[in-house]
Amino acid sequence: MSTRMKAILAIVVLVAGIGGGFWWWQGHRASDGTLLLQGNVEVRQVNLGFKVPGRIASLLVDEGAKVEPGQKLGSLDRVYFEDNLRQMRAQRDQSAANLAKMVAGNRPQEIAQTEALVAEREAASANAKVSLDRATQLLKTASGTQKTYDDAVALNRQADAQLTSAREALRLMKAGFRQEDIDLARAQLADKEAAIRIAERQLIDAELLAPTAGVVLSRVRELGAIVNAGETVFVLSLTTPVWVRTYVSEPDLGRIRPGMPVELRSDTAQSAPIRGRIGFISTTAEFTPKTVETRELRTALVYRVRVVADDPDGMLRQGMPMTVVVHAGTGVATAEGK
Repeated sequence: MSTRMKAILAIVVLVAGIGGGFWWWQGHRASDGTLLLQGNVEVRQVNLGFKVPGRIASLLVDEGAKVEPGQKLGSLDRVYFEDNLRQMRAQRDQSAANLAKMVAGNRPQEIAQTEALVAEREAASANAKVSLDRATQLLKTASGTQKTYDDAVALNRQADAQLTSAREALRLMKAGFRQEDIDLARAQLADKEAAIRIAERQLIDAELLAPTAGVVLSRVRELGAIVNAGETVFVLSLTTPVWVRTYVSEPDLGRIRPGMPVELRSDTAQSAPIRGRIGFISTTAEFTPKTVETRELRTALVYRVRVVADDPDGMLRQGMPMTVVVHAGTGVATAEGK
């Protein structure tokens, strides 16, 4: 290629670059000084699953269904959770009865029975002492034997020991249970009550509720399936509020601020404008994403901006391209389909 042709080609490229730059500048700065920002409706979705494992007993919505916050989407077989709750309540009642018995102490009838045992042992001890005295006198007069005396001594000691045991049992009966035993019974009751609360929450968690308004994108599981805790059953697309992600270049960063009012418009025929506001401006610069501008502009640093809006009529779709128009000097923003 000749030098002349190379020069002509360089001029053509330069003119095309200048024209492209002018076109980009016009696309971002309209004749009235407005600022155009390209963006898309963000894809926001959440995977929904049960908090507890079990067998799916019902699924109440299908793909494409619109759901409201707190709406029931499905449930697990409740019989296992109900049986477990009944078992926990029975164990709680047992622990409560045991604690009440310890706090109340022994019944008067039990104390009276122990007192009668003490009286019986006192009579036996007195009889054993009389027998010992008689055996002692007989041994001194050579009328009794050594064995009879030894047996009387042993019987007297046994009666004294049994009387002491009965008296100690009576003191324990009147004193009641130790404080440590009562504290242990109270702690066991608290443990059972906590287990009941867990079982009640598990029974509640056997139902799957929508955390927010949205549209069911997919139904991953079917009736009768055994699922683990946290396993995805539905995929929900979040529709309220709508987030629009766009980017602003550093020279234009001062022209927008959080809280600016926004109007979102789409290419849908006869669609009413949707009002919103700028909810977030990133504090960190980044390179322009490929989906925003041309290859030549990817090296330009931009700041991510989030526009927040309600979509009561459900006109916006996730991923829909948007153009945000910021009017100069008014603090009013408009967004329209691109």
